[in-house]
Amino acid sequence: MRFDSGRVCLDLVATERIRDGDELRTWLAGAGLVPDRTPLARVGPDWVAAFQTLRRDVEALVRAELDGTEPEEAALARVNALAAGPPPGLCAVRDQDGHLVRELCGGVECGALLAAVARDAVELLTDPGDLALLRACAGDGCARVYLDTSRGHRRRWCSSELCGNRERVARHRRRVLAAGGG
Repeated sequence: MRFDSGRVCLDLVATERIRDGDELRTWLAGAGLVPDRTPLARVGPDWVAAFQTLRRDVEALVRAELDGTEPEEAALARVNALAAGPPPGLCAVRDQDGHLVRELCGGVECGALLAAVARDAVELLTDPGDLALLRACAGDGCARVYLDTSRGHRRRWCSSELCGNRERVARHRRRVLAAGGG
């Protein structure tokens, strides 16, 4: 799983599909929605289904924005309803060494974590500055979306190391073949 889209809601869209509780636990921790060492024993199929639905809704809204079309009203209503919920509460507690660390107050609730991601999507979709940076990867076969925070805002790929490198290798192959060297 990659967490380099520029927003937690776009990182959720980039997952393509979270298939089970283990993958959702990994994503929640990687996205920074739950602090390290947070027990996630209650993550089950109902959580996975809720995050899959939110992922589809956010993707539909982001794609509509990129395409310049009207957003799907049902998806917008579902994201807004989730965003209105209370986010997870954070507390500072002492660890075994006496250092202050973050912890979720009151335990881990699916609705609160969904609210955090949905709120991030609402913030993205209503911020003209971030919307101006929203891009779809130009990599062949890549469907990722990201915020282009590069200098000059001319980034073409979700990842220079992955999609960008594939494109450079393909371009090199085309040049070699065109020169009769292949």
